Amino acid sequence: MKVVISIGGSLLTKELSYENFKKYADIVNKISKKHKIIVVCGGGTTARIYQNIGRKAKASSEMLDFIGIMATHINAATFSTLIKNSYLVKWKSLKEASKEVKKYFGKKVLVCAGYDVGCSTDFDSAYFASLVKANVVINATNVDGIYDKDPNKFKDAKKFERLTYDEFIKIISKNPQKPGEYRLFDLKAAKILKKGRVKLIIIDGRNPKEIIRAVEGKHSGSEVF
Repeated sequence: MKVVISIGGSLLTKELSYENFKKYADIVNKISKKHKIIVVCGGGTTARIYQNIGRKAKASSEMLDFIGIMATHINAATFSTLIKNSYLVKWKSLKEASKEVKKYFGKKVLVCAGYDVGCSTDFDSAYFASLVKANVVINATNVDGIYDKDPNKFKDAKKFERLTYDEFIKIISKNPQKPGEYRLFDLKAAKILKKGRVKLIIIDGRNPKEIIRAVEGKHSGSEVF
């Protein structure tokens, strides 16, 4: 199976340590024995710290976005050192990165990050998934699935186990897409996955084993098809 695993930066950087990175790397190494894998790493705390400095310095939104991209590459480069048979797709344009993804996919475990300003790692994950005709994108985050509103703020938030892309896109459109607010998934990314007919699974990645369960179809998250 062709699998794209998007690991939220909040998971990788919640505890900046070898042990924390290794927990997720061990899972990827296990999955890669049977499947073709692309891993996309988010920015998380690394990005927020540097962006806050830039924000106080009144940096432009474009520069803040660029700082966030660089943070994803710090995480991805570090993560790649723990992956067997890995190939790090280093910083360049998304177009150039795509050439390397096409060249090495299936031969190496590809470790990717963010690339173009204005494009989230959700977008990159969806773009690469469409490029290699992946079977599934597994989005490991700090929420245990898809809700109609922020479950951290609303006790009556409703969780969905399965829903169509049309239903999912409606939910995303109703929720804010601003940094720091409940940002379920990138709207553009969802549209790419819908067009490419790639299944999306959103799981609580705070338990790394949930990623394996998602590959096996035994997860406790949400599926979009």
